[in-house]
Amino acid sequence: MIQPTELPETIAIFPLAGALLLPRSRLPLHIFEPRYLQMISDALKTDGRLIGMVQPNEVPGREGPGLQTIGCAGRITQFSETEDGRYMITLGGVSRFRVVQEVEGFTPYRRCDINWDGFERDLGKEEGDNGFCRTPFLSLLGRYFDTLGLSADWDTLKEADDELLINSLSMMLEFDPEDKQALLEAPSLETRRETLVTLIEYAMRGGQEEGLMQ
Repeated sequence: MIQPTELPETIAIFPLAGALLLPRSRLPLHIFEPRYLQMISDALKTDGRLIGMVQPNEVPGREGPGLQTIGCAGRITQFSETEDGRYMITLGGVSRFRVVQEVEGFTPYRRCDINWDGFERDLGKEEGDNGFCRTPFLSLLGRYFDTLGLSADWDTLKEADDELLINSLSMMLEFDPEDKQALLEAPSLETRRETLVTLIEYAMRGGQEEGLMQ
């Protein structure tokens, strides 16, 4: 486990819309753009092997893509290189951070000065959700999957720990980037679960405020 004193003040940034990484979760990525191949190669040479996942933040009238204020750092825990030079990697979520400023430099990828304050819980033990009622949650999830024509391993979902279940669904399900950002910024697992339920119910209403689909 990475200690707070080992967290860097500057980190390479991978801005990828819709891709969500959460602490203690795993995110597989396929890297093929030259600038990000260089980013992974550089990260693998460091002790921490960290990169920061941040949602782009498009603002009308601003030149170039911006970044959301809060992202999540991931440690490269697995990687393999294909014959044509692409990387297949897995990031293990370490901690969220706050972007302070973008750093000018000579790397083809973006780098930012960041602040880890306020996210100390991310470096701790697995989080629980005391208000989690699994039966109605899985019932809602089942109706949502039926609506989308998705299948699931329900035995695994029933047995998964609270954090693994809620975080995995938050990362896996298709939501708009701003909704993914809301899930990332949730201050507790309970808040993330409540946000996830709201997003699922909203999607089942087809984006309408009333009339939950049965």
